[in-house]
Amino acid sequence: MQAVTSVKTTRIDLIRHGEPRGGRLYRGANIDDPLSEKGWRQMWRAVGEQNHWQQIVSSPMLRCLAFAQALAHRHGLPVSTENNFREVGFGDWEGSSPDEIKQTRPREYRAFYADPVSNRPRNAEDLHQFGDRIATALEQTAARFHGQNILIVAHAGVIRAALGYVLEAPAATWYRTRINNAGISRFLFTSQGKQLVFHNLPRLQGGATDPPE
Repeated sequence: MQAVTSVKTTRIDLIRHGEPRGGRLYRGANIDDPLSEKGWRQMWRAVGEQNHWQQIVSSPMLRCLAFAQALAHRHGLPVSTENNFREVGFGDWEGSSPDEIKQTRPREYRAFYADPVSNRPRNAEDLHQFGDRIATALEQTAARFHGQNILIVAHAGVIRAALGYVLEAPAATWYRTRINNAGISRFLFTSQGKQLVFHNLPRLQGGATDPPE
């Protein structure tokens, strides 16, 4: 008889960083503000008291990495950084708030959200290239930690690109998705393909942490 090989599921939870100092800004990959006190509270509230993971992977940005290291220390977990999980570059918009862009560059702002692929801020990262690096980083992370439960601490743009990759949604639609600070999205990687389990959950608790049957 042929031996039956067990198929392991790799579970990836992606959590957006909490609120950084300075509030809501387009920071991209160049402005490295730490979490505010509110941001720390948001993150601890989101993950709860129990440990749900075997491995933590983080963007190298301080607003992600500081919490990833603190959570790893709390539960005695390994933590690694992945440069490709840094936020998408926003070019000339970096350092400005959405309200500032609305007021000073209203046409640019409207054009971006109507078509974020064709209407990038000046000097911004190409959105398709950004999507490719996130897809590659996800696949490499899933392969490296095959069969484990992984937490990735990253950014709104990273989660948008991950949703686009798993759901095969075009990049022009990515900014139609709301990503809250400390919101959690869960994906399963199996031999049958990839699956979104839930998105933008404010807190892990009870049955929300259980994989589907």
